[in-house]
Amino acid sequence: MTVIKTENLVKVYNSKHLPVRAVNNVSLEIEEGEFTAIVGPSGSGKTTLLNIIGGLDKPTEGKVTIADTDITGLSDSKLIDFRLKNIGFVFQAYNLIPVLTARENVNFIMLLQGRSQREMNERAEELLTQVGLSDKMDVRPNKLSGGQQQRVAVARALASHPRFILADEPTANLDSQSAMNLLDIMWKLNQEENITLVFSTHDQRVIDRARRVVTLVDGSIAKDEVREPVVPAQ
Repeated sequence: MTVIKTENLVKVYNSKHLPVRAVNNVSLEIEEGEFTAIVGPSGSGKTTLLNIIGGLDKPTEGKVTIADTDITGLSDSKLIDFRLKNIGFVFQAYNLIPVLTARENVNFIMLLQGRSQREMNERAEELLTQVGLSDKMDVRPNKLSGGQQQRVAVARALASHPRFILADEPTANLDSQSAMNLLDIMWKLNQEENITLVFSTHDQRVIDRARRVVTLVDGSIAKDEVREPVVPAQ
C-alpha cells in the first residue's frame, strides 16, 4: 500500500540574483513499511523534499498525497491537525522542550491530541522503556547525552501512533555508538511494527540499513534503488 506519493514536486526559492530550484520535478511513491533513505550532496534538496512531504513547507508546484489525502490542498489548520495524527518527526537538533522532562516531552504530542493523563503516562513510559530510557523519564534534556535526547525525540515521534516517521539527519550530532543504538531501535520498529521510515542522511550507516535509497542531485532524482539492507547483529 502506498502511504506517500509525490507528483511533479517543484520548490523554487527566490534569491537576490537567480531563482533556486531546491526540488525539481520529483515524483516518488513510498510503500507502507519501507525504510527509505534520501541521500545526496549538501544542497541537493534532501531536507526541502522531506519538509514538503511532512507538510512543513509547501511546494511551488506539484502535490503530496498521504494515505489518500492531498495535503497540499489543506488549509493551515487542517494541515496541522493532519500532521499531528499521521506524521512523526525526528530532527537533527532534537527540538526537545528544555523545561520539560523526557516523559513530559513525549506527553506533549499526546496532550495536543487531547489524550487523558493516564493514557499519556502509560504510552510515554512504554515508549521510553522501549528506547532504553526507563531510568531517565523524569530527567530534563540538559541532563541527557545527545544520544539520549535523540532517543527521547524518537519516543515523542512515536507517541501519536503515526503512519510514518520522517527523520532529517537524525544521526548527524551523535557519536558512533549512540548512532548505532538509535539505528538499532529504528530498525526494530520498522521490522517488528512495520513503521514506515523516511530518512534524509549523509551517514553511510543509515544508508546501509535502508532497503531503498533515493539519490538526489540538484533537486532531481538521479537514482532510486531497492537492495538488501545490512542487518544488525543480534
